[in-house]
Amino acid sequence: MTMQTNLSRRFVLGGAAAGAFGLGFHIPAAGAQTAAAAPAIPPEINAWVVVKPDDSVVIRIARSEMGQGTLTGLAQLVAEELNADWSKVTTEYPTPGQNLERNRVWGNFSTGGSRGIRESNEYVRKGGAAARMMLVQAAANAWNVPVAECRAASSVITHAPSGRTVRYGQVAEAAGRLTPPADVPLRDPKEWTIAGKPLPRLDTVEKTNGAQIYGMDLKLPGMLNAAIRACPVFGGKVRSFDAAAVTGRPGVKHVVPVGDNAVAVVADTWWRAKTALDALPITWDEGPNAGASSEAVAAWLREGLDAPDAVVGNSAGDARAALAGAAKRIEAVYDYPHQNHACMETMNATALWTPERCEVWTPTQNGEAALAATAAASGLPAARCDVHKIHLGGGFGRRGAVHDWVTQVVAIAKQIPGTPIKLIWSREEDMLQGRFHPVTQCKLVGGLDAQGNLVGLTMRISGQSIVADIFPQNIRDGRDPVVFQGLNAGGGEAMIGYTIPNLLIDHAMRNPPVPPGFWRGVNLNQNAIYLECFMDELAHAAGKDALEFRRALMANHPNHLAVLNAVAERAGWGRPRTDGRHLGLAQTHGFGSYVAACAEVSVSAEGKLAIHRIVAATNCGHAVNPQQIEAQVEGSFVYGLGAALYQQCTLKGGRMVEENFDTYPMLRMEEMPKVESIVMPSGDFWGGVGEPTIAVAAPAVLNAIFAATGKRIRNLPLKNADLKKA
Repeated sequence: MTMQTNLSRRFVLGGAAAGAFGLGFHIPAAGAQTAAAAPAIPPEINAWVVVKPDDSVVIRIARSEMGQGTLTGLAQLVAEELNADWSKVTTEYPTPGQNLERNRVWGNFSTGGSRGIRESNEYVRKGGAAARMMLVQAAANAWNVPVAECRAASSVITHAPSGRTVRYGQVAEAAGRLTPPADVPLRDPKEWTIAGKPLPRLDTVEKTNGAQIYGMDLKLPGMLNAAIRACPVFGGKVRSFDAAAVTGRPGVKHVVPVGDNAVAVVADTWWRAKTALDALPITWDEGPNAGASSEAVAAWLREGLDAPDAVVGNSAGDARAALAGAAKRIEAVYDYPHQNHACMETMNATALWTPERCEVWTPTQNGEAALAATAAASGLPAARCDVHKIHLGGGFGRRGAVHDWVTQVVAIAKQIPGTPIKLIWSREEDMLQGRFHPVTQCKLVGGLDAQGNLVGLTMRISGQSIVADIFPQNIRDGRDPVVFQGLNAGGGEAMIGYTIPNLLIDHAMRNPPVPPGFWRGVNLNQNAIYLECFMDELAHAAGKDALEFRRALMANHPNHLAVLNAVAERAGWGRPRTDGRHLGLAQTHGFGSYVAACAEVSVSAEGKLAIHRIVAATNCGHAVNPQQIEAQVEGSFVYGLGAALYQQCTLKGGRMVEENFDTYPMLRMEEMPKVESIVMPSGDFWGGVGEPTIAVAAPAVLNAIFAATGKRIRNLPLKNADLKKA
């Protein structure tokens, strides 16, 4: 199976007979045929399905593939309803411009929040089912028989009474001319034969044999390469630069300003552009944030822990009164640092601008947001722009809501009309100009009665709001709903898993000059640490087993409890241990799914941590591809443990200190524990997979560290902690 990255020529150039449309522009590509010379083009059945004469099926996927398996999972759902021969399925991306032209027929392009499958499953399934019904109708019309007498299976339609058969490719053209059905029933997931199965991913071969083209690989005729440097101090600008100092260097073609805060060098190769940029004299106006530091931000956030003004996220009863009357009161303060997405592939894009049209090729989690950025920077209407999506070399949220690199490449290309310009950020630029995981602190106060039961809990979060920076229009009465992920009373998205009679969870917003972004797991990451580690603290103070303490609060939360019980049983919770290894638990609900983890660790006398094993359980409702779910869970622990152990971005002089992997290390292979994934779908809802389990990585390990050492670690990353036994 192969992956196609561009729409078929018929879709781009073709006729209205089968519902296609003509865009009326040329996409420059090496060896491209002219429309007149193009071979016969297979018909489109509908927006989601193209069937070729040889029965190969092209399924169009709007969501982005960035290693998480969304492309294969969505293709499985379409192929399931289509009754297609899976061995003949390929995929392709429509562009956001084509989506705009067709009144957003493909819906939302955004790939984030683990929404790729859970929020688009219904309409893509209907696309597959409608295409199947049209193919069967076309066959019935050709045979002049009732459609009810015809059945489809594995891309073959059979007329049961006569035994006649016809292949999808033979009736596709006729099917494409039919009116789509109004009523499109969907198959019961219990009957799935393609969806729900652990099928190999469609994009594996290309990624392992080197055939896959990423944004940094793209080449267009006549293309030039750009390297860029923006003011490293947040909010700073360019005061001046001396272009003459580098214009005579080999290969250098242009030195151009980019907005008011950056300069780019354009050359025949990226390395020549980068080395010239390194030699370019630039004077910065560092602006109002030149004195900002992590220490000052931390002090500001500490003030917010007791500030009188805060916005409530979840409440029940009278928490303050319950705490005042409690037999025992427990208090703790946790904090979570800024972190960088650190995608393997740095930000990059290629743009071609003319006065008539602007096109961009880029890895993006949201083609529509990239198109909006392109149109805004180009000075052209969106109808005269388009973005061609390329597989991502990592996204993790960085390539989602904010497309600053797209704005930059279009600004450069606009100054060099008619020439394709490829912009690649250096690793240092990527680290300094990131959209960072928000910094927060949390003060928790719990009250226990004489029997060790939790009677009241307050949770004050002080810190940064992503939504206030990126989508300020979504702030209502000072409340950022995303801040409370994993702590909500209900709603099905990110719900707390405990019934606490007296509860108050609120947020004191404090926004430092560091630009925040949606980092994989978003606010569920730190909220799970705060709540799950404090649950362990409460259990210890009550003199109770950490699992039993939680169970007493989870009677009204059976799905939360089920995943917690699953990991505890698999890991051997409560069994005597003589191997020097210790266990820690955590559970949460986020992005529509219930997850839990049990970590098994040891800590040497010298304080060296070893994470030996993690058992993880996931209930995502429907499991479209169990193997992909397991891989996602395993990958989430790589990302989550790397963050917990090592990753911290430090603000000094208004800029980040960490500029590369020498100061911002990744988890190494020898440090990766064994992960046992328990996939336990309930089949009654659609949840996400890519992000929830990352949130239980750190708290499970932190709780296991306490069991091993008697030390509570409330500040991450762990590299800063002394783990010698207390």
